[in-house]
Amino acid sequence: MDSFTIKDLENISGIKAHTIRIWEQRYQFLKPNRTDTNIRFYNNEELKKVLNISLLNKYGLKISHLDKMNDGEIAEKILSLTQLEAQQERIVNELVECMIDVDLERLEAVLEGYIQSKGIERTITKIIFPFMEKVGILWVTNHINPAQEHLVTNIIRQKLIVGIDSVVSEIKVNKSVLLFLPEGEFHELGVLFVNYLLKSKGVSTIYLGANVPLRDVEYLVKLKKPSYIYSHLTSVGKSFNFDKFLLNLTKKFADTPIVLSGLLTNTYEKKIPPQINFKKTLSEVMEFVAHCKEL
Repeated sequence: MDSFTIKDLENISGIKAHTIRIWEQRYQFLKPNRTDTNIRFYNNEELKKVLNISLLNKYGLKISHLDKMNDGEIAEKILSLTQLEAQQERIVNELVECMIDVDLERLEAVLEGYIQSKGIERTITKIIFPFMEKVGILWVTNHINPAQEHLVTNIIRQKLIVGIDSVVSEIKVNKSVLLFLPEGEFHELGVLFVNYLLKSKGVSTIYLGANVPLRDVEYLVKLKKPSYIYSHLTSVGKSFNFDKFLLNLTKKFADTPIVLSGLLTNTYEKKIPPQINFKKTLSEVMEFVAHCKEL
């Protein structure tokens, strides 16, 4: 899509809307259009520019200096960043740009280059997951065309499956986790990522995939008796009722701890049933995986 609100820019770039407004007032690199009701909106190129400017500013360059640079000079400065975290953020931003432009060849080339250089595990944890977080924001705000979403998802999904298939863990943990996405949830990347993390730490996984009825989950829980049930919620269908989903989980799986992560857990404000544990950040997900390993 080619229309982003100032809140979208804040979520994707990490730069506060207040700061973005100040940039608009003082500098020339951002010139948003406005709706008939005077609400700002930004195009693809402005989103890319905010990502690049915010990255360079984070690593020491002044906005006043960046404002005088052309796109080529900015691109050159980004490539010259030497800090490891800066390089990783640059690659994540590049993937976002590829997705916006539907440049799938470049997107796959960027991923393959990093895999060849750093390996599949580092690519998944340092590049793919941060990229998925940003893409998830775009999915939720409906600023990604379904065609864009499916094309990009398939490429990332392939990389994750390769990573999962190639996992060889010297440690075997006497714990198992059943992973699934409920009916109406088709965004599989997050739960695939958790599947990868668990397997890499020697935890046995039962992977059911996307759009799974709870009756199927119930059958396998009774059959396999997993230590945990796990689901990652990014953007469910309109008919999905989160309260009802939580209630059904607690009724059907009273004896099994349930872990939920994803964007929907960050927006839920009601009391969480004691049997259910929300993991709202990557660090919390990693802590859960480490906990499984230690048990």
